[in-house]
Amino acid sequence: MATITAANSQFSLAIADLYSTPQSLQGYAADDAFSTDAVDITETVMGVDGRLSGGFVFNPVSQTINIMPDSPSLEIFENWYLASKTAREVYVANGTIIMPAISRKFTLKRGFLISTPPIATARKTLQPLAFSLRWESVTQEQI
Repeated sequence: MATITAANSQFSLAIADLYSTPQSLQGYAADDAFSTDAVDITETVMGVDGRLSGGFVFNPVSQTINIMPDSPSLEIFENWYLASKTAREVYVANGTIIMPAISRKFTLKRGFLISTPPIATARKTLQPLAFSLRWESVTQEQI
C-alpha cells in the first residue's frame, strides 16, 4: 500500500574536512522536518515593443532543516558553524535524502550553511532550530 509518510525518510550529510563519512540526521521537528524553496528556472525580459523573451538560468536551491533542540544531530550543525567561524572559511557539504514512500532519492550537491540560530527559542518547550542551507543542485531519481 502506497503512502505519503515522511516518517521513514532518511537524510544524510557529509561535510568536507568535518564529517567525511555521511552523517544520518535525526530529531527533526515533527511538523516541519525540512523544506526547499521553489527555484526560478527562467529569466524573462520584456522588450520595448511588449514582446516577452525568456531563457533558462541556473539558480541555487535554498533549504531549511528544522532540528529539535535535543536532537543528537544538533551537534553536526553547531560544529559546522563553529568550524566556519573559527577558520573564517566555508565548509562544503553534500547530501542525500531518501523518501521510500514516493520511491525517490534526492542528491544534494555542493551545499553551504547560510544561517544558523544562535539559541533555541524558549516557549513552554524549547522550539526547533531552523538551519538554512543553499545547494548548487538537487537531482532526483527513482529508487
